[in-house]
Amino acid sequence: MTIETIPFPLPPSADSSKFRAFGREVKGVDPGALQATQFQEIEKLLYKHSALLFRNVDLTPEQQYTLVKAFDPTCESYGHGNNKTGKTKESILHPYLKTIPRVPQVQLIGNGIVHDHEGIPEAQLKHASHRTFHKSQVSEEDETSGVTRFYRWHMDAALYDLPPPKVTALYGISVPEGDKQICRYDDGTGDELEVPLGTTAFVSGKTMFDILPPELKSLAVRSRVKYAPHPFIWMAPAHAKSSGLGLETEGLETPLDNLPHWEKSKIQIYPVLWKNPITGDLHLQVHPCGACELFVDPLPRTEDGSPQGGLYPEGAHLVDLKTVRNLIYDMQRPGIAPSLVYPHDWHEKDLMLFHNRGVMHSVVGHFKPGKPRVFHQCNLAASDEPLGPSIQDILRWA
Repeated sequence: MTIETIPFPLPPSADSSKFRAFGREVKGVDPGALQATQFQEIEKLLYKHSALLFRNVDLTPEQQYTLVKAFDPTCESYGHGNNKTGKTKESILHPYLKTIPRVPQVQLIGNGIVHDHEGIPEAQLKHASHRTFHKSQVSEEDETSGVTRFYRWHMDAALYDLPPPKVTALYGISVPEGDKQICRYDDGTGDELEVPLGTTAFVSGKTMFDILPPELKSLAVRSRVKYAPHPFIWMAPAHAKSSGLGLETEGLETPLDNLPHWEKSKIQIYPVLWKNPITGDLHLQVHPCGACELFVDPLPRTEDGSPQGGLYPEGAHLVDLKTVRNLIYDMQRPGIAPSLVYPHDWHEKDLMLFHNRGVMHSVVGHFKPGKPRVFHQCNLAASDEPLGPSIQDILRWA
């Protein structure tokens, strides 16, 4: 059977000119039982379009793991380590992820109480709410009327010891119905976005880079980000910005001396831009909450030996946390504008497969009592590190 693809159904808020390549619904194939030739086509489609949607899929945890593993066959560990998220209570992720016992690479996420699910007798699932993480919150009155926020913009990655996963698979098993909500940025811009209840919001890292002005493109192509050791424990006491894009700088992070034992060799430093292995495009991929330092390479020299103009022409090693966060925010905030966000309208048995090294995403919204939500999530710590810009890329954009 021929694999057919159609573009994602974009909301009225989206700028369709920025979504020409982003997102395809795939028809005519069972993602849980792909033949080798079918998988090869799916792999190319994913890296080309960043996200693939399969509707009305029956998928076991074993099949979900097998599908994700096909993109990186030597991998065996969940992106944060098998069975680790449930045991590390200090981590900000601990309340939200429950490991499927027989397939530890697959996590149970959602909202409400679940009984006898895939070997789990009972689980109290918790939908991530901005009320537990943001410095400020929307009023109870506004929340009751349907106002909400992005929780946290991120890519799936441990950011310490384990390389970032290449692909994430999200599978909707029980999806609550309800009225749409208004996601407010509350950052002084007046930006807001109508979203389906319990949406997962996606933005393209390629678009995030493409729309930057020249001076920020130059900064991005020359920069590397250093992440804190055990970043999800480090960031746990801190508060997020109202847009969900990074943290406020209040000095609340866990001191490095108070973190669990860590090794300098396991700290991760990655390029700001990650290169797509199929298209060669550059994707702006930074987890803003875990970043703690920036390394900026100097600008290429002109014929007389002097650096060109631009930000940090002589290069820099930036360790002031507020400065680092502000620069990352300046690079990323344009890319989460309402017209550039795809808020997926989940239906039961939807499978969303996305290029985790090419997109950013966020949990959104809140549920009233009695709205159970059950999803399976799978990603695998990769066998290699992300590729950064080539010398040609640096000469072109610096």
